[in-house]
Amino acid sequence: MSVVKSPLSESDLKTVGNALQGALVDLVDLALVAKQVHWNVVGPRFRSVHLQLDEVVDTARAHSDTVAERASALGVNPDGRSATVASSSAIGTVPEGWIKDEKAVQILVAALGAVITRMRERISATADPDPVSQDILIAVTGELEKHAWMFTAESV
Repeated sequence: MSVVKSPLSESDLKTVGNALQGALVDLVDLALVAKQVHWNVVGPRFRSVHLQLDEVVDTARAHSDTVAERASALGVNPDGRSATVASSSAIGTVPEGWIKDEKAVQILVAALGAVITRMRERISATADPDPVSQDILIAVTGELEKHAWMFTAESV
């Protein structure tokens, strides 16, 4: 049942809906991973990495809401439940316990890289069926790439 009538064809809606759902899952998981690392990071660069992780969390949370609301506006039910996120995310797991600052940076570089790769695929997939959703995905990816650049610069 959909209470919202989509302006997209059924085929286009499926493509765009899958792209938005995938983006939502990756953004929710990115926020969770960054927060988990944030709580457990230790080391000489603790403060700067700790604060930088919160910037990633803020970005992921803000964009996850935008992505979910775009899906809803098209008549697609967004699914950010923990089981869905756990089974669908491209991000690897975070180790238990304290995480040295160098390892924290490596974890974020890998997580951001995985999400960005999938976001770029979604940008391509939504180009024809829905440039509006594509524009949202482009904006998200731009911000994630900025975070990736900053974390990568710390890992050199």
